[in-house]
Amino acid sequence: MLQLRPNCEHCDCDLPPHSEMARICTFECTFCTSCADQVYQGICPNCGGNLVARPIRPANKLISYPASQERVHRPAT
Repeated sequence: MLQLRPNCEHCDCDLPPHSEMARICTFECTFCTSCADQVYQGICPNCGGNLVARPIRPANKLISYPASQERVHRPAT
């Protein structure tokens, strides 16, 4: 099950579970659309995989399967 991380790893902006602005790779590295497109050109800086739209978990499923609260912040140098 996807973790649905709460923030962009680059700019640390909030990405709630219902956000359509979240992009992930196959390892669930998470970025906002701005960073994914403008900074990383759609390629994950951690694994080299492509960044795609993160699915939205229906609100009624978040009760039993909550999103992660662990923030990951690794801005590019």
